[in-house]
Amino acid sequence: MTVSGVFIATSLGAVPQIVLVLYMVMLLAFGVAGYLKSKTSEEDYYLAGRGQGVLVTALTIMATFFSSSAMLGVPGLVYKDGVGFLFFVLNLPLSGAAIYLLGSRIWKLGKSRGYVTPADLITDHYGNSSLLRSLVALVGFLYVIPYIVMQIKAGGYLAQRMFPDTSSISIFGLEYGVFEAGTIALSILTMLYVLVGGMRSVAWTDVVQGLLLFTGMIISGIATVVAMGGPSSFFSQLTTMPPEALSVPGPSNAWSPWKLMTLCMFASLATMIQPGQWMRYYAARSVETLKKSALIFAVGLPCCFLFGVLLVGLGARALYPPSIEDGTILPHPNIGASASDVDQVVVAMIQEHIPLLLGANLGVVVVSLILVAVMAASMSTADSNLHALSAVLTRDVYDRFIRPKASEKERAWFGRGVIVVATLLALWLVGLGEKNPDFKPLSLIAQLMFVAMAFSCQLLPLAIDALFIRRGTQTGAICGIASGILVVFLFTPFANVLLGNGVVDSISGLTSVLKRLFDIGFVGAAVNTAVFVAVSRFTRSPATPARHEAD
Repeated sequence: MTVSGVFIATSLGAVPQIVLVLYMVMLLAFGVAGYLKSKTSEEDYYLAGRGQGVLVTALTIMATFFSSSAMLGVPGLVYKDGVGFLFFVLNLPLSGAAIYLLGSRIWKLGKSRGYVTPADLITDHYGNSSLLRSLVALVGFLYVIPYIVMQIKAGGYLAQRMFPDTSSISIFGLEYGVFEAGTIALSILTMLYVLVGGMRSVAWTDVVQGLLLFTGMIISGIATVVAMGGPSSFFSQLTTMPPEALSVPGPSNAWSPWKLMTLCMFASLATMIQPGQWMRYYAARSVETLKKSALIFAVGLPCCFLFGVLLVGLGARALYPPSIEDGTILPHPNIGASASDVDQVVVAMIQEHIPLLLGANLGVVVVSLILVAVMAASMSTADSNLHALSAVLTRDVYDRFIRPKASEKERAWFGRGVIVVATLLALWLVGLGEKNPDFKPLSLIAQLMFVAMAFSCQLLPLAIDALFIRRGTQTGAICGIASGILVVFLFTPFANVLLGNGVVDSISGLTSVLKRLFDIGFVGAAVNTAVFVAVSRFTRSPATPARHEAD
Protein backbone atom coordinates (compact mmCIF):
# COMPACT_ATOMS: atom_id res chain seq x y z
CA MET A 1 0.00 0.00 0.00
CA THR A 2 1.28 3.42 -0.87
CA VAL A 3 1.67 6.30 1.53
CA SER A 4 -1.64 7.78 0.47
CA GLY A 5 -3.35 4.40 0.90
CA VAL A 6 -1.93 4.01 4.38
CA PHE A 7 -2.94 7.54 5.28
CA ILE A 8 -6.52 6.95 4.21
CA ALA A 9 -6.66 3.66 6.13
CA THR A 10 -5.26 5.10 9.36
CA SER A 11 -7.45 8.21 9.13
CA LEU A 12 -10.50 6.04 9.69
CA GLY A 13 -9.72 6.31 13.39
CA ALA A 14 -11.89 4.36 15.80
CA VAL A 15 -15.04 4.38 13.64
CA PRO A 16 -14.46 0.93 12.04
CA GLN A 17 -13.85 -0.60 15.44
CA ILE A 18 -17.05 0.94 16.85
CA VAL A 19 -19.13 -0.23 13.88
CA LEU A 20 -17.54 -3.67 14.10
CA VAL A 21 -18.27 -4.04 17.82
CA LEU A 22 -21.91 -3.02 17.32
CA TYR A 23 -22.20 -5.52 14.49
CA MET A 24 -20.72 -8.32 16.60
CA VAL A 25 -23.06 -7.55 19.51
CA MET A 26 -26.02 -7.70 17.12
CA LEU A 27 -24.95 -11.12 15.80
CA LEU A 28 -24.57 -12.54 19.29
CA ALA A 29 -28.02 -11.14 20.14
CA PHE A 30 -29.46 -13.01 17.16
CA GLY A 31 -27.79 -16.17 18.44
CA VAL A 32 -29.40 -15.79 21.85
CA ALA A 33 -32.79 -14.93 20.32
CA GLY A 34 -32.61 -17.98 18.08
CA TYR A 35 -31.83 -20.15 21.09
CA LEU A 36 -34.74 -18.76 23.11
CA LYS A 37 -37.18 -19.38 20.26
CA SER A 38 -35.84 -22.81 19.33
CA LYS A 39 -37.29 -26.17 20.31
CA THR A 40 -35.24 -29.08 21.57
CA SER A 41 -35.40 -31.02 18.31
CA GLU A 42 -32.91 -31.87 15.61
CA GLU A 43 -35.26 -30.64 12.89
CA ASP A 44 -35.65 -27.27 14.56
CA TYR A 45 -31.90 -26.81 15.07
CA TYR A 46 -31.02 -27.71 11.48
CA LEU A 47 -34.11 -26.50 9.57
CA ALA A 48 -35.76 -23.88 11.84
CA GLY A 49 -38.97 -25.91 11.91
CA ARG A 50 -39.34 -25.81 8.08
CA GLY A 51 -41.20 -22.50 8.37
CA GLN A 52 -39.04 -19.79 6.79
CA GLY A 53 -40.87 -17.16 4.73
CA VAL A 54 -39.98 -15.50 1.43
CA LEU A 55 -37.80 -12.66 2.75
CA VAL A 56 -35.72 -14.85 5.06
CA THR A 57 -35.45 -17.66 2.50
CA ALA A 58 -34.41 -15.35 -0.34
CA LEU A 59 -31.84 -13.45 1.70
CA THR A 60 -30.34 -16.49 3.40
CA ILE A 61 -29.92 -18.25 0.04
CA MET A 62 -28.36 -15.13 -1.49
CA ALA A 63 -26.10 -14.47 1.50
CA THR A 64 -24.92 -18.08 1.48
CA PHE A 65 -24.25 -17.86 -2.27
CA PHE A 66 -22.29 -14.60 -2.05
CA SER A 67 -19.35 -15.37 0.17
CA SER A 68 -16.10 -13.45 0.49
CA SER A 69 -15.53 -14.38 -3.15
CA ALA A 70 -18.16 -11.77 -4.09
CA MET A 71 -16.31 -8.90 -2.41
CA LEU A 72 -12.76 -10.23 -2.68
CA GLY A 73 -12.11 -13.21 -4.96
CA VAL A 74 -14.19 -12.41 -8.06
CA PRO A 75 -13.30 -8.68 -8.17
CA GLY A 76 -9.68 -9.79 -7.87
CA LEU A 77 -10.09 -11.99 -10.95
CA VAL A 78 -11.75 -9.13 -12.85
CA TYR A 79 -8.82 -6.92 -11.86
CA LYS A 80 -6.38 -9.54 -13.16
CA ASP A 81 -8.18 -10.58 -16.35
CA GLY A 82 -10.39 -7.66 -17.28
CA VAL A 83 -13.65 -7.70 -19.18
CA GLY A 84 -13.58 -11.37 -20.17
CA PHE A 85 -14.39 -12.61 -16.69
CA LEU A 86 -17.59 -10.53 -16.66
CA PHE A 87 -19.27 -13.47 -18.41
CA PHE A 88 -19.14 -15.20 -15.03
CA VAL A 89 -22.22 -13.18 -14.10
CA LEU A 90 -24.27 -15.46 -16.36
CA ASN A 91 -24.15 -18.09 -13.63
CA LEU A 92 -26.55 -16.01 -11.50
CA PRO A 93 -29.75 -16.41 -13.58
CA LEU A 94 -28.89 -20.11 -13.95
CA SER A 95 -28.57 -20.37 -10.18
CA GLY A 96 -32.00 -18.78 -9.81
CA ALA A 97 -33.43 -21.34 -12.23
CA ALA A 98 -31.81 -24.12 -10.17
CA ILE A 99 -33.59 -22.87 -7.03
CA TYR A 100 -36.88 -22.79 -8.95
CA LEU A 101 -36.59 -26.26 -10.50
CA LEU A 102 -34.34 -28.32 -8.22
CA GLY A 103 -35.25 -26.57 -4.98
CA SER A 104 -38.97 -27.12 -5.47
CA ARG A 105 -38.58 -30.86 -5.95
CA ILE A 106 -36.13 -31.14 -3.06
CA TRP A 107 -38.62 -29.33 -0.80
CA LYS A 108 -41.48 -31.69 -1.71
CA LEU A 109 -39.46 -34.80 -0.95
CA GLY A 110 -37.97 -33.31 2.19
CA LYS A 111 -41.37 -32.28 3.55
CA SER A 112 -43.06 -35.61 2.89
CA ARG A 113 -40.24 -37.86 4.12
CA GLY A 114 -38.56 -35.75 6.81
CA TYR A 115 -35.19 -35.33 5.10
CA VAL A 116 -32.58 -33.05 6.67
CA THR A 117 -29.39 -33.57 4.61
CA PRO A 118 -28.72 -34.15 0.89
CA ALA A 119 -27.70 -37.75 1.66
CA ASP A 120 -31.12 -38.43 3.21
CA LEU A 121 -32.80 -37.86 -0.16
CA ILE A 122 -30.15 -39.38 -2.41
CA THR A 123 -29.51 -42.56 -0.44
CA ASP A 124 -33.23 -43.13 0.17
CA HIS A 125 -33.78 -43.01 -3.58
CA TYR A 126 -30.95 -45.47 -4.29
CA GLY A 127 -31.76 -48.05 -1.62
CA ASN A 128 -30.13 -46.65 1.54
CA SER A 129 -26.58 -47.70 0.77
CA SER A 130 -24.15 -46.93 3.61
CA LEU A 131 -21.30 -46.53 1.12
CA LEU A 132 -23.27 -44.05 -0.99
CA ARG A 133 -24.24 -42.08 2.12
CA SER A 134 -20.58 -41.89 3.08
CA LEU A 135 -19.60 -40.64 -0.38
CA VAL A 136 -22.31 -37.96 -0.37
CA ALA A 137 -21.17 -36.89 3.11
CA LEU A 138 -17.57 -36.79 1.83
CA VAL A 139 -18.62 -34.46 -0.99
CA GLY A 140 -20.21 -32.18 1.59
CA PHE A 141 -17.04 -32.19 3.68
CA LEU A 142 -14.82 -31.48 0.65
CA TYR A 143 -17.03 -28.54 -0.30
CA VAL A 144 -17.40 -27.04 3.15
CA ILE A 145 -13.81 -27.05 4.40
CA PRO A 146 -12.33 -24.99 1.49
CA TYR A 147 -15.23 -22.56 1.77
CA ILE A 148 -14.74 -22.08 5.50
CA VAL A 149 -10.98 -21.60 4.94
CA MET A 150 -11.84 -18.99 2.31
CA GLN A 151 -14.04 -17.02 4.70
CA ILE A 152 -11.49 -17.15 7.52
CA LYS A 153 -8.75 -15.85 5.20
CA ALA A 154 -11.05 -12.95 4.35
CA GLY A 155 -11.32 -12.11 8.04
CA GLY A 156 -7.53 -11.88 8.23
CA TYR A 157 -7.37 -9.58 5.19
CA LEU A 158 -10.06 -7.35 6.67
CA ALA A 159 -8.19 -7.06 9.97
CA GLN A 160 -5.02 -6.01 8.12
CA ARG A 161 -6.95 -3.22 6.38
CA MET A 162 -8.82 -2.05 9.46
CA PHE A 163 -5.76 -2.01 11.72
CA PRO A 164 -2.89 -1.05 9.35
CA ASP A 165 -0.71 0.46 12.08
CA THR A 166 -1.05 -2.45 14.50
CA SER A 167 1.79 -4.97 14.49
CA SER A 168 0.14 -7.40 16.89
CA ILE A 169 -3.02 -7.86 18.95
CA SER A 170 -3.28 -9.46 22.38
CA ILE A 171 -5.97 -12.14 22.80
CA PHE A 172 -6.28 -13.77 26.24
CA GLY A 173 -2.75 -12.70 27.07
CA LEU A 174 -1.20 -14.14 23.88
CA GLU A 175 0.24 -12.00 21.08
CA TYR A 176 -0.97 -12.56 17.53
CA GLY A 177 -0.30 -10.80 14.26
CA VAL A 178 -3.16 -8.75 12.85
CA PHE A 179 -3.97 -11.36 10.20
CA GLU A 180 -4.06 -14.16 12.78
CA ALA A 181 -6.16 -12.10 15.19
CA GLY A 182 -8.67 -11.34 12.44
CA THR A 183 -9.05 -14.99 11.50
CA ILE A 184 -9.50 -15.99 15.15
CA ALA A 185 -12.06 -13.27 15.88
CA LEU A 186 -14.19 -14.05 12.81
CA SER A 187 -14.04 -17.79 13.52
CA ILE A 188 -15.00 -17.56 17.18
CA LEU A 189 -17.87 -15.14 16.60
CA THR A 190 -19.35 -17.19 13.76
CA MET A 191 -18.93 -20.41 15.71
CA LEU A 192 -20.69 -18.98 18.78
CA TYR A 193 -23.94 -17.85 17.19
CA VAL A 194 -24.17 -21.01 15.07
CA LEU A 195 -23.62 -23.15 18.17
CA VAL A 196 -26.24 -21.31 20.17
CA GLY A 197 -29.06 -20.62 17.73
CA GLY A 198 -28.80 -23.12 14.87
CA MET A 199 -30.51 -22.51 11.53
CA ARG A 200 -32.83 -19.86 12.94
CA SER A 201 -29.97 -17.64 14.11
CA VAL A 202 -28.02 -18.31 10.91
CA ALA A 203 -30.98 -17.26 8.78
CA TRP A 204 -31.67 -14.12 10.80
CA THR A 205 -28.05 -13.04 10.64
CA ASP A 206 -28.03 -13.81 6.91
CA VAL A 207 -30.86 -11.31 6.41
CA VAL A 208 -28.80 -8.51 7.96
CA GLN A 209 -25.57 -9.69 6.35
CA GLY A 210 -27.25 -9.97 2.95
CA LEU A 211 -28.61 -6.43 3.14
CA LEU A 212 -25.21 -5.13 4.22
CA LEU A 213 -23.49 -7.02 1.43
CA PHE A 214 -25.76 -5.80 -1.36
CA THR A 215 -25.68 -2.22 -0.10
CA GLY A 216 -21.90 -2.34 0.11
CA MET A 217 -21.64 -3.73 -3.43
CA ILE A 218 -23.76 -0.97 -4.95
CA ILE A 219 -22.08 1.85 -3.00
CA SER A 220 -18.63 0.56 -3.96
CA GLY A 221 -19.57 0.46 -7.64
CA ILE A 222 -21.11 3.93 -7.61
CA ALA A 223 -18.13 5.41 -5.77
CA THR A 224 -15.71 3.93 -8.30
CA VAL A 225 -17.63 5.28 -11.30
CA VAL A 226 -17.97 8.75 -9.73
CA ALA A 227 -14.31 8.80 -8.73
CA MET A 228 -13.41 8.16 -12.38
CA GLY A 229 -15.47 11.13 -13.60
CA GLY A 230 -18.88 9.56 -14.20
CA PRO A 231 -20.17 6.80 -16.51
CA SER A 232 -18.87 8.33 -19.75
CA SER A 233 -15.36 8.85 -18.39
CA PHE A 234 -15.44 5.43 -16.70
CA PHE A 235 -16.10 3.54 -19.93
CA SER A 236 -13.70 5.78 -21.84
CA GLN A 237 -10.89 4.85 -19.43
CA LEU A 238 -11.76 1.17 -19.75
CA THR A 239 -11.07 1.35 -23.48
CA THR A 240 -7.47 2.35 -22.72
CA MET A 241 -6.77 -1.01 -21.07
CA PRO A 242 -4.52 -3.42 -23.01
CA PRO A 243 -6.32 -5.45 -25.71
CA GLU A 244 -5.80 -8.71 -23.83
CA ALA A 245 -7.75 -7.25 -20.86
CA LEU A 246 -10.72 -6.52 -23.14
CA SER A 247 -11.16 -10.03 -24.49
CA VAL A 248 -10.90 -13.70 -23.58
CA PRO A 249 -8.83 -15.62 -22.53
CA GLY A 250 -7.51 -12.53 -20.67
CA PRO A 251 -3.97 -11.54 -19.65
CA SER A 252 -3.46 -14.75 -17.66
CA ASN A 253 -4.64 -16.83 -20.63
CA ALA A 254 -6.89 -18.70 -18.22
CA TRP A 255 -10.43 -18.08 -19.50
CA SER A 256 -11.13 -19.76 -22.81
CA PRO A 257 -14.75 -19.48 -24.05
CA TRP A 258 -15.37 -23.15 -23.28
CA LYS A 259 -13.98 -22.79 -19.78
CA LEU A 260 -16.13 -19.74 -19.08
CA MET A 261 -19.22 -21.48 -20.43
CA THR A 262 -18.72 -24.67 -18.42
CA LEU A 263 -17.79 -22.65 -15.34
CA CYS A 264 -20.97 -20.56 -15.57
CA MET A 265 -23.17 -23.60 -16.07
CA PHE A 266 -21.66 -26.00 -13.58
CA ALA A 267 -20.55 -23.51 -10.94
CA SER A 268 -24.12 -22.21 -10.71
CA LEU A 269 -25.57 -25.69 -10.35
CA ALA A 270 -22.84 -26.86 -7.96
CA THR A 271 -23.36 -23.88 -5.68
CA MET A 272 -27.10 -24.48 -5.56
CA ILE A 273 -26.84 -28.15 -4.51
CA GLN A 274 -24.12 -27.81 -1.90
CA PRO A 275 -25.26 -28.92 1.59
CA GLY A 276 -25.97 -25.45 3.00
CA GLN A 277 -28.25 -24.47 0.11
CA TRP A 278 -29.88 -27.90 -0.09
CA MET A 279 -30.91 -27.61 3.58
CA ARG A 280 -32.36 -24.15 2.90
CA TYR A 281 -34.76 -25.71 0.43
CA TYR A 282 -35.97 -28.07 3.15
CA ALA A 283 -36.34 -25.14 5.58
CA ALA A 284 -38.63 -23.05 3.33
CA ARG A 285 -42.29 -22.77 4.30
CA SER A 286 -43.63 -23.90 0.90
CA VAL A 287 -42.85 -24.46 -2.76
CA GLU A 288 -44.25 -21.01 -3.50
CA THR A 289 -41.77 -19.53 -1.03
CA LEU A 290 -38.90 -21.10 -2.95
CA LYS A 291 -40.23 -20.03 -6.34
CA LYS A 292 -40.59 -16.41 -5.24
CA SER A 293 -37.13 -16.53 -3.69
CA ALA A 294 -35.74 -17.86 -6.97
CA LEU A 295 -37.15 -14.88 -8.87
CA ILE A 296 -35.72 -12.41 -6.34
CA PHE A 297 -32.36 -14.16 -6.62
CA ALA A 298 -32.32 -14.23 -10.44
CA VAL A 299 -33.17 -10.53 -10.76
CA GLY A 300 -31.53 -8.94 -7.72
CA LEU A 301 -28.11 -10.56 -7.64
CA PRO A 302 -27.11 -9.92 -11.28
CA CYS A 303 -27.94 -6.23 -10.80
CA CYS A 304 -25.83 -6.02 -7.64
CA PHE A 305 -23.05 -7.97 -9.28
CA LEU A 306 -22.90 -6.02 -12.54
CA PHE A 307 -23.43 -2.57 -11.03
CA GLY A 308 -21.50 -3.26 -7.85
CA VAL A 309 -18.16 -4.85 -7.20
CA LEU A 310 -17.47 -5.83 -10.82
CA LEU A 311 -17.32 -2.13 -11.63
CA VAL A 312 -14.80 -1.80 -8.83
CA GLY A 313 -12.61 -4.53 -10.31
CA LEU A 314 -12.65 -2.94 -13.77
CA GLY A 315 -12.16 0.57 -12.40
CA ALA A 316 -9.20 -0.56 -10.32
CA ARG A 317 -7.62 -2.16 -13.39
CA ALA A 318 -7.94 1.07 -15.35
CA LEU A 319 -6.67 3.28 -12.52
CA TYR A 320 -4.01 0.96 -11.08
CA PRO A 321 -3.03 -1.52 -13.82
CA PRO A 322 -1.23 -4.67 -12.68
CA SER A 323 2.18 -5.69 -13.97
CA ILE A 324 3.58 -9.00 -15.16
CA GLU A 325 6.87 -10.28 -13.75
CA ASP A 326 8.24 -13.69 -14.74
CA GLY A 327 4.81 -14.71 -15.99
CA THR A 328 3.07 -13.76 -12.73
CA ILE A 329 0.46 -11.00 -12.60
CA LEU A 330 1.24 -8.65 -9.71
CA PRO A 331 -1.10 -5.90 -8.46
CA HIS A 332 -0.27 -2.21 -8.57
CA PRO A 333 1.45 -1.00 -5.35
CA ASN A 334 -1.77 0.86 -4.43
CA ILE A 335 -3.51 -2.52 -4.28
CA GLY A 336 -0.85 -4.75 -2.75
CA ALA A 337 2.60 -6.26 -3.06
CA SER A 338 2.10 -9.98 -3.73
CA ALA A 339 0.10 -11.90 -6.35
CA SER A 340 -2.52 -12.95 -3.77
CA ASP A 341 -3.16 -9.29 -2.86
CA VAL A 342 -5.47 -8.95 -5.88
CA ASP A 343 -8.10 -10.33 -3.48
CA GLN A 344 -7.97 -7.01 -1.63
CA VAL A 345 -8.81 -4.78 -4.58
CA VAL A 346 -12.30 -3.79 -3.36
CA VAL A 347 -11.09 -2.88 0.13
CA ALA A 348 -8.16 -0.89 -1.26
CA MET A 349 -10.42 1.02 -3.66
CA ILE A 350 -13.07 1.98 -1.13
CA GLN A 351 -10.47 3.12 1.38
CA GLU A 352 -8.83 5.25 -1.28
CA HIS A 353 -11.84 6.83 -2.98
CA ILE A 354 -14.96 6.90 -0.78
CA PRO A 355 -13.52 9.35 1.81
CA LEU A 356 -12.46 11.62 -1.06
CA LEU A 357 -15.91 11.34 -2.63
CA LEU A 358 -18.12 11.75 0.46
CA GLY A 359 -15.92 13.82 2.73
CA ALA A 360 -13.97 12.90 5.81
CA ASN A 361 -16.82 12.26 8.26
CA LEU A 362 -19.45 10.57 6.12
CA GLY A 363 -16.78 8.82 4.06
CA VAL A 364 -15.26 7.19 7.15
CA VAL A 365 -18.67 5.88 8.25
CA VAL A 366 -19.47 4.51 4.79
CA VAL A 367 -16.05 2.85 4.48
CA SER A 368 -16.55 1.29 7.90
CA LEU A 369 -19.94 -0.07 6.86
CA ILE A 370 -18.51 -1.55 3.66
CA LEU A 371 -15.66 -3.14 5.58
CA VAL A 372 -18.28 -4.72 7.82
CA ALA A 373 -20.12 -5.78 4.64
CA VAL A 374 -16.97 -7.64 3.57
CA MET A 375 -17.00 -9.39 6.92
CA ALA A 376 -20.72 -10.08 6.47
CA ALA A 377 -19.98 -11.72 3.12
CA SER A 378 -17.54 -14.04 4.85
CA MET A 379 -19.63 -14.81 7.90
CA SER A 380 -22.88 -15.39 6.01
CA THR A 381 -21.24 -18.26 4.12
CA ALA A 382 -19.06 -19.56 6.95
CA ASP A 383 -22.04 -19.88 9.29
CA SER A 384 -24.14 -21.71 6.68
CA ASN A 385 -21.37 -24.15 5.88
CA LEU A 386 -20.46 -24.84 9.51
CA HIS A 387 -24.12 -25.48 10.25
CA ALA A 388 -24.51 -27.75 7.20
CA LEU A 389 -21.35 -29.71 7.99
CA SER A 390 -22.66 -30.30 11.50
CA ALA A 391 -25.86 -31.79 10.07
CA VAL A 392 -24.02 -33.91 7.50
CA LEU A 393 -21.52 -35.46 9.91
CA THR A 394 -24.10 -35.93 12.67
CA ARG A 395 -26.89 -37.52 10.63
CA ASP A 396 -24.91 -39.17 7.86
CA VAL A 397 -21.91 -40.45 9.82
CA TYR A 398 -22.37 -40.42 13.61
CA ASP A 399 -26.02 -41.44 13.61
CA ARG A 400 -25.61 -44.09 10.90
CA PHE A 401 -22.26 -45.69 11.67
CA ILE A 402 -20.96 -44.73 15.11
CA ARG A 403 -23.94 -44.39 17.48
CA PRO A 404 -27.16 -45.44 15.71
CA LYS A 405 -29.05 -45.54 19.02
CA ALA A 406 -27.83 -42.16 20.27
CA SER A 407 -30.44 -39.89 21.80
CA GLU A 408 -31.44 -36.67 20.11
CA LYS A 409 -29.67 -34.72 22.87
CA GLU A 410 -26.46 -36.67 22.30
CA ARG A 411 -26.63 -36.07 18.54
CA ALA A 412 -27.18 -32.35 19.17
CA TRP A 413 -24.03 -32.15 21.30
CA PHE A 414 -22.05 -34.12 18.72
CA GLY A 415 -23.22 -31.69 16.03
CA ARG A 416 -22.04 -28.75 18.08
CA GLY A 417 -18.71 -30.50 18.57
CA VAL A 418 -18.39 -30.82 14.79
CA ILE A 419 -18.79 -27.04 14.49
CA VAL A 420 -15.98 -26.45 16.99
CA VAL A 421 -13.61 -29.01 15.41
CA ALA A 422 -14.31 -27.81 11.84
CA THR A 423 -13.63 -24.22 12.87
CA LEU A 424 -10.33 -25.17 14.52
CA LEU A 425 -9.32 -27.29 11.50
CA ALA A 426 -10.00 -24.42 9.10
CA LEU A 427 -8.07 -22.02 11.35
CA TRP A 428 -5.14 -24.43 11.42
CA LEU A 429 -5.12 -24.75 7.61
CA VAL A 430 -5.19 -20.97 7.21
CA GLY A 431 -2.35 -20.54 9.70
CA LEU A 432 -0.31 -23.29 8.04
CA GLY A 433 -0.74 -21.67 4.66
CA GLU A 434 0.41 -18.30 5.98
CA LYS A 435 3.44 -19.55 7.93
CA ASN A 436 4.72 -22.36 5.75
CA PRO A 437 5.88 -21.25 2.28
CA ASP A 438 5.73 -24.88 1.12
CA PHE A 439 2.03 -25.14 1.96
CA LYS A 440 0.35 -22.69 -0.39
CA PRO A 441 -1.56 -24.94 -2.78
CA LEU A 442 -4.53 -22.60 -2.85
CA SER A 443 -3.35 -19.12 -1.98
CA LEU A 444 -6.11 -17.19 -3.77
CA ILE A 445 -9.65 -17.03 -2.44
CA ALA A 446 -11.08 -17.66 -5.92
CA GLN A 447 -9.01 -20.86 -6.24
CA LEU A 448 -10.58 -22.20 -3.06
CA MET A 449 -14.02 -21.32 -4.43
CA PHE A 450 -13.50 -23.20 -7.70
CA VAL A 451 -12.14 -26.33 -5.97
CA ALA A 452 -15.03 -26.41 -3.49
CA MET A 453 -17.61 -26.03 -6.27
CA ALA A 454 -15.93 -28.77 -8.32
CA PHE A 455 -16.46 -31.26 -5.50
CA SER A 456 -20.06 -30.15 -4.92
CA CYS A 457 -20.73 -30.57 -8.63
CA GLN A 458 -20.34 -34.33 -8.22
CA LEU A 459 -23.77 -34.47 -6.57
CA LEU A 460 -25.36 -33.11 -9.74
CA PRO A 461 -25.80 -36.32 -11.82
CA LEU A 462 -27.33 -38.17 -8.86
CA ALA A 463 -29.58 -35.26 -7.90
CA ILE A 464 -30.95 -34.82 -11.43
CA ASP A 465 -31.59 -38.54 -11.77
CA ALA A 466 -33.24 -38.85 -8.35
CA LEU A 467 -35.44 -35.78 -8.88
CA PHE A 468 -36.38 -36.08 -12.57
CA ILE A 469 -35.11 -39.08 -14.57
CA ARG A 470 -35.14 -41.96 -12.05
CA ARG A 471 -33.25 -44.44 -14.21
CA GLY A 472 -30.01 -44.83 -12.26
CA THR A 473 -29.08 -47.65 -9.92
CA GLN A 474 -27.39 -47.81 -6.56
CA THR A 475 -24.22 -49.33 -7.99
CA GLY A 476 -24.16 -46.77 -10.79
CA ALA A 477 -24.57 -43.92 -8.32
CA ILE A 478 -21.70 -45.21 -6.14
CA CYS A 479 -19.34 -45.73 -9.07
CA GLY A 480 -20.26 -42.40 -10.66
CA ILE A 481 -19.78 -40.17 -7.63
CA ALA A 482 -16.58 -41.98 -6.61
CA SER A 483 -15.07 -41.51 -10.07
CA GLY A 484 -16.09 -37.82 -10.11
CA ILE A 485 -14.45 -37.15 -6.74
CA LEU A 486 -11.25 -38.86 -7.88
CA VAL A 487 -11.12 -36.88 -11.13
CA VAL A 488 -11.52 -33.56 -9.30
CA PHE A 489 -8.70 -34.56 -6.92
CA LEU A 490 -6.42 -35.06 -9.92
CA PHE A 491 -6.81 -31.38 -10.79
CA THR A 492 -5.93 -30.13 -7.31
CA PRO A 493 -2.52 -29.78 -5.64
CA PHE A 494 -3.59 -32.50 -3.19
CA ALA A 495 -3.32 -35.23 -5.84
CA ASN A 496 0.36 -35.76 -4.98
CA VAL A 497 -0.59 -36.56 -1.40
CA LEU A 498 -3.13 -39.19 -2.45
CA LEU A 499 -1.50 -40.82 -5.43
CA GLY A 500 2.20 -39.93 -5.32
CA ASN A 501 4.26 -37.82 -7.67
CA GLY A 502 4.82 -40.62 -10.18
CA VAL A 503 1.16 -41.18 -10.96
CA VAL A 504 0.37 -37.47 -11.07
CA ASP A 505 3.33 -36.69 -13.32
CA SER A 506 2.24 -39.35 -15.81
CA ILE A 507 -1.13 -37.69 -16.36
CA SER A 508 -0.13 -34.06 -15.81
CA GLY A 509 -0.13 -33.34 -19.56
CA LEU A 510 -3.75 -34.40 -19.93
CA THR A 511 -4.94 -32.61 -16.79
CA SER A 512 -3.14 -29.42 -17.82
CA VAL A 513 -4.88 -29.36 -21.21
CA LEU A 514 -8.31 -30.10 -19.74
CA LYS A 515 -7.83 -27.50 -17.00
CA ARG A 516 -7.10 -24.81 -19.60
CA LEU A 517 -10.14 -25.77 -21.67
CA PHE A 518 -12.84 -26.55 -19.11
CA ASP A 519 -13.99 -25.98 -15.57
CA ILE A 520 -12.72 -28.87 -13.43
CA GLY A 521 -16.17 -29.40 -11.92
CA PHE A 522 -17.50 -30.00 -15.42
CA VAL A 523 -14.73 -32.50 -16.19
CA GLY A 524 -15.45 -34.43 -13.00
CA ALA A 525 -19.22 -34.34 -13.62
CA ALA A 526 -18.76 -35.55 -17.22
CA VAL A 527 -16.77 -38.59 -16.05
CA ASN A 528 -19.20 -39.07 -13.18
CA THR A 529 -22.20 -39.06 -15.53
CA ALA A 530 -20.58 -41.41 -18.06
CA VAL A 531 -19.71 -43.96 -15.38
CA PHE A 532 -23.10 -43.54 -13.70
CA VAL A 533 -25.02 -44.17 -16.93
CA ALA A 534 -22.80 -47.07 -18.08
CA VAL A 535 -22.91 -48.95 -14.76
CA SER A 536 -26.63 -48.30 -14.29
CA ARG A 537 -27.27 -49.80 -17.71
CA PHE A 538 -26.06 -53.20 -16.51
CA THR A 539 -27.18 -53.25 -12.88
CA ARG A 540 -30.55 -53.51 -11.20
CA SER A 541 -32.39 -50.50 -9.84
CA PRO A 542 -33.82 -50.86 -6.30
CA ALA A 543 -37.50 -50.10 -5.91
CA THR A 544 -38.12 -47.42 -3.28
CA PRO A 545 -41.13 -45.19 -2.56
CA ALA A 546 -38.95 -42.09 -2.97
CA ARG A 547 -38.74 -42.72 -6.70
CA HIS A 548 -42.23 -41.35 -7.29
CA GLU A 549 -42.64 -39.04 -4.32
CA ALA A 550 -41.75 -35.81 -6.20
CA ASP A 551 -44.46 -36.22 -8.85
